[in-house]
Amino acid sequence: MEISIGDAVDDMQLQAAFQEGFAAIHAIHNLMSFHAPDSDISRYNRATVGSLLDIHPHTAAVLAAARDVHLHSDGLFDVRVARQLVAWDYLPAPAKLIAGEVNKPGEMYSLPTATQVRKHADDWLDLGGIAKGYAVDCAIAALQSCGVQHACVNAGGDLRVLGQSQTVLIRDPKQPQNMIGQVLLAERALATSASYFSCKDMAGKKRSALLHPSTEQAIVDQHSYTVIALACLWADALTKVVAVSGNVQHPCLRRYDAEAFII
Repeated sequence: MEISIGDAVDDMQLQAAFQEGFAAIHAIHNLMSFHAPDSDISRYNRATVGSLLDIHPHTAAVLAAARDVHLHSDGLFDVRVARQLVAWDYLPAPAKLIAGEVNKPGEMYSLPTATQVRKHADDWLDLGGIAKGYAVDCAIAALQSCGVQHACVNAGGDLRVLGQSQTVLIRDPKQPQNMIGQVLLAERALATSASYFSCKDMAGKKRSALLHPSTEQAIVDQHSYTVIALACLWADALTKVVAVSGNVQHPCLRRYDAEAFII
């Protein structure tokens, strides 16, 4: 995680801004981590069907966004992928977590209030495909609250630029140690999904942490999928829609004022 600040501010303001930015990121991680036993997501995953859980407004906001993208992408984005990622050793099987049968055609969950979620099916949720983008957005908001007007928050390729434009380098998916292009970004967010760092052989088959939610087949091609949007939350989630569909003109992109490209 990197935060760069371009404002000419005094040392105290600069230090406070960095502290607030990183604190915002850590807060989102603690709320939505699949690994942390006390996170909202871990508590949801352990809960029985029908349970009504109190959650933080941040978690509710991300769950609402995930449901919205799921609906408008016709299911191409789905946060119910944790079971498969555990089976492929991309996520650890949490202690005392027993999953029943996933009922993907049904409703994932409902949000009766801004601080509650009701569990409708015995699914495991993983918000790793959207929460990182939201954390970037929260860090930008924290910097703004400290008076920062020019900055960039980068969470491993999910990033957002505040204020003056910055050049963002794009990796070559066939040789990810090298850069293949660049994008000039201003007041926008960018996210990229690809399998080049997670691809592995398992039982004679190639696996990756990027998968098709309906077929549960791993996406292992040598492509990268990049989305530019106003908020990193949307950019992060929509990279999965583009990766699964292979369509840079997917109708879902227009809904979120986003654009995409594939390398």
